[in-house]
Amino acid sequence: MTRFAALEQFVQDKMAETHLPSITLAVLERGETVYQRAFGFRDSERGLPATPATLYGIGSVTKSFTCLAVMQLAEQGRLAVDDPVERYVPLHLRPFGQAVTLHHLMTHSSGIPALAYAEAVIRHAAGATDTWLPIGSYDDMLTFVNGAGDWIHASPGTRWFYLNEGYILLGAIIEKVSGQRYADYVGDHLLAPLGMTRTFLEKARVDADPDTAMPYVITKDHAQLPSHYLLGRLTSDGGLISSAEDMTRYLAMLLAGGRGPRGRVISEESLRRMTTPQVATPPEVYPAAERIPVAHYGYGLSVYPGFFGRTLISHSGSVLVSTAYMGFIPADGAGVMVLANGSGYPLGQMGQFALAVLLGEDPWLLPGIREERALERLTGRYETYHGTYGGTVTRAGDFLVLEISNKLLEQKVILIPTSLGPDRATFFTLAAGRRLVVEFEVSDRGVDLIYERYKMRRTGAAGVGQGWE
Repeated sequence: MTRFAALEQFVQDKMAETHLPSITLAVLERGETVYQRAFGFRDSERGLPATPATLYGIGSVTKSFTCLAVMQLAEQGRLAVDDPVERYVPLHLRPFGQAVTLHHLMTHSSGIPALAYAEAVIRHAAGATDTWLPIGSYDDMLTFVNGAGDWIHASPGTRWFYLNEGYILLGAIIEKVSGQRYADYVGDHLLAPLGMTRTFLEKARVDADPDTAMPYVITKDHAQLPSHYLLGRLTSDGGLISSAEDMTRYLAMLLAGGRGPRGRVISEESLRRMTTPQVATPPEVYPAAERIPVAHYGYGLSVYPGFFGRTLISHSGSVLVSTAYMGFIPADGAGVMVLANGSGYPLGQMGQFALAVLLGEDPWLLPGIREERALERLTGRYETYHGTYGGTVTRAGDFLVLEISNKLLEQKVILIPTSLGPDRATFFTLAAGRRLVVEFEVSDRGVDLIYERYKMRRTGAAGVGQGWE
């Protein structure tokens, strides 16, 4: 067995649970690809297997390319990250009287909450909503953003609000300063120097490629609905199409401090600024009682110092029908790229699992995976003494739901975790204005659930049986 056998089983198990059609992975060690593998089908209906060269949408991983382009132009003295956005495009918003700078857009700290243009566009294209936004140009985006004055929430630089719209404006600035279309600038100054010959923004080039993954909407019932990529509608915020194989060239450059196979793509100082923590992002790991290192956002990249004592730099991406994760640890020369033609499981879990295996760490200790397993092992049917009463516990994301039902009535109780130990897990719920503690105890007898006045013992898997009369 290879050292990545546990990773392969983990990936296959999660694909089976979530009905993801395919996953491709590539892992780098000291800047060199040491493992790559494709799982499943790039086209389920036609039975076409995925390959490490299969093309997928990388979503918001595109943002790091956008920031690299901005930093290149800054090195040339054609702009500065502290320049006000309104110097280049007619942005008429001044949160609390302050100008929004390129730095604020690059770090998602403009003070403007997400306006959800991308969410509306992606879901409309997938048939999930009737909301239609006619945004076909940078001018259309400026009209959309400039109407959002009442939605300003914080002073620039004080709070992180992920803002796709800001990255569209950065694309407009790149075009204005460089005199090239965004796709052409990225192609000429980033993709070509790195030898990324199969990374595109243009629909014609993607359509002509014989190894492109069919994008799928994975419905709430786990159906795989064929869809399409939003080429031309998502651009500098999340429009790039690439492969795990091509993205290893990008990762190798990032791990080499900005050096590519044909010379330096960006200065070491510029890359250092991109990976320097700029603004804190909301905590992403529970339970709150744990001491959790704070993650920050740099320029188009997240910076997390708590990965087994190492600093992990990463970004994920999702356009619903395609998802992505890129992570790298400069100190170890380690990197990973994960791509899928659907959504339903966080690829960051798979990517971090791969990095943990590579570094000789226990991947099951990763916070997200640890909590996921802890919740899963508590699910099932629970009954009181002699089966007089009971309920079913199921997992809903990072929560558990206790459902108590019979032929006439149904009660659903949301359980929010506070501690998840190996022998005892505690949750809370709200009832009649009270905070109610709910406990699970694991012993040789099985798993017991303490809820209100009741003690129930797990008797079977969730979804088995007809409930309690």
